[in-house]
Amino acid sequence: MGREDKATWKANYFTKIVQLLDDYPKCFIVGADNVGSKQMQQIRISLRGTAVILMGKNTMMRKAIRGHLERNPALEKLLAHIKGNVGFVFTRGDLVDVRDKLLENKVQAPARAGAIAPCPVVIPAQNTGLGPEKTSFFQALSIPTKISKGTIEIINDVHILKEGDKVGPSEATLLNMLNISPFNYGLIVEMVYDSGTIFEPKILDIKPEDLRAKFMEGVSCLAAVCLSIGYPTVASVPHSIVNGFKNLLAVAAATDVTFKEAETVKEFLKVCRVQLALSSSENLG
Repeated sequence: MGREDKATWKANYFTKIVQLLDDYPKCFIVGADNVGSKQMQQIRISLRGTAVILMGKNTMMRKAIRGHLERNPALEKLLAHIKGNVGFVFTRGDLVDVRDKLLENKVQAPARAGAIAPCPVVIPAQNTGLGPEKTSFFQALSIPTKISKGTIEIINDVHILKEGDKVGPSEATLLNMLNISPFNYGLIVEMVYDSGTIFEPKILDIKPEDLRAKFMEGVSCLAAVCLSIGYPTVASVPHSIVNGFKNLLAVAAATDVTFKEAETVKEFLKVCRVQLALSSSENLG
């Protein structure tokens, strides 16, 4: 009976993941390290009506996707990213909005020995309220202190951990003694899948203005190269025309040759000469 129940559960899981892959064109691959069952329940509630979370064993997820490749070959791009403690968040909504909701649901947690710091940790300068007998903890971590009114005072802000550092027993003990819970844990968006395309989550932060600015930067570089080598293109021709017109104005200003557009320049230069002459005569006087 146990085997039958497990087989039934697996069959239902495969059916569910295939249905979700068919029904939802977009999904996130999320890391779930240090996320407890209660926190996961809260995340599911916050996403209700917007997204569906599916966790499971990596082998089962890969098997279900491989069995579905004949109907949707683009799903093969997901396979390389199913590693570690990951799951899927399926959605039809705006990816940025769903991503923001995922990142909002974080729980503060203390530092534990052996954990990898997900962010830098700084102990601010403060009077710790701890007695002198605890000085050894600070000395072990090379934290400058002094005794003030019978208690230990940290003189300067101290960067005790960098992102990616392994938390040691001394760091964990000290942070807990100071009642500092430096870490926040939640689902981490690792990759984004959208209608056959997979990309990193930072792409979601690119705005239309950023794309426009990058495009114009590329056009400027192309125009500069084409002007340098004398090869006309759509990007460089307007600059070539402007540069040619400037040359014509320069020739007209230095000679008796004239044309409609050059008259304004000639008048301007005439006024400048008069003002310069008046200024020179005043200085001589």
